[in-house]
Amino acid sequence: MRSIEGYIKQNAPAVAGVESEALFDGADSRLTCVELFAGCGGMAKGLENAGFHHLVMAEFNAAACETLRANYLGSNDSESPHILEADVRTVDWTSYLGVDLVAGGPPCQPFSNGGRAAGPEDARDMWPEAIRAVREMQPRAFLFENVKGLLRPAFSEYFSQILRCLEQGGFEESRDTASYHVAVTRVNAADYGAPQKRERVLIAGLRLDCGTLSPFPAKTHSARRLNFEKWTTGEYWQRHDLPRPDDDTTARAARAQILEVMYPSQPPEEAAWLTCRDAFLGLGAPSFDAAPSGHEPRGAGKQYKGHSGSPIDEPAKTLKAGVHGVPGGENMVVDLDGTSRHFTTREAARLQGLPDTFELPGSWSQAMRQLGNAVPVQLATTAGRWLASALK
Repeated sequence: MRSIEGYIKQNAPAVAGVESEALFDGADSRLTCVELFAGCGGMAKGLENAGFHHLVMAEFNAAACETLRANYLGSNDSESPHILEADVRTVDWTSYLGVDLVAGGPPCQPFSNGGRAAGPEDARDMWPEAIRAVREMQPRAFLFENVKGLLRPAFSEYFSQILRCLEQGGFEESRDTASYHVAVTRVNAADYGAPQKRERVLIAGLRLDCGTLSPFPAKTHSARRLNFEKWTTGEYWQRHDLPRPDDDTTARAARAQILEVMYPSQPPEEAAWLTCRDAFLGLGAPSFDAAPSGHEPRGAGKQYKGHSGSPIDEPAKTLKAGVHGVPGGENMVVDLDGTSRHFTTREAARLQGLPDTFELPGSWSQAMRQLGNAVPVQLATTAGRWLASALK
């Protein structure tokens, strides 16, 4: 297993290829952010909601950079982030010393359950680069997101190394950098208002001179409340002007939860999980004349073992990007009658919490690949507000 510190030291002479346009002077009173592996901008939108102003969004993929430019470049250049289309291994981050937040989602393929699980031996592992960015910028806080596979026992030694390096602000037992209080939180985006069951790991850090991190916010939504509104009060079906389905259509797992909430003295305190039907409210059927854009039909999807789509009256399964194209049987919605079809890009964007004004240039497959890699806006907003509260 490679040493992160050894990697950074060995590659340090080669990381001065791309420099920032101007020295960050910290004069902006707003909370500032530099984001690595920005993708199409899901995390950025959530952090923006939480009050962070992006100075830089760094992304290697050209199509994703096109999406970032379409959505984050305004008429006022001083307000717009610098979209840095570059390999992060070539970037010198020292011009942003002292920025409030460094954020990003290092590529998850090396640790994903659906991949080769090569971990640190995978050339796509960018955790050393995320750590180098923290070392060079010494931000007041950082926030990184990844798949839950990162917590598998097979990666425990490497994960411990990642945490030690982050706690020391770059290298293990480093004396020339700031230290951080680091928190690891496993979350499901559906528990924070995203209409998607997306389990992820958040690794956050607060510089010790800025205080300590409070516990991550409690979940705001739950499956128990959704089942309560479906099968106890019927509110869910009334809200969508639908007859209550026969109990025979209820999934076995849902029935078990129904028994728990059938006769409570009080309903569960959380809000109900949001479903695909909730997310798509107002869009109507896919059409080539649909407004907003991106809601053109893609035809029926093929279901097969392990790729069964998302029931319309549940939060979507995790949107997937796919390595060799969009996973055909996964990114689909399944209606009550069993018919299925591919999500439109607008529906997928809604499942990730992106507004209908969010533009997705390029092909359907390219847009879906970007959306499958995005961080749900609702989750990023919750995490951003948590850190913003600590920083303020």
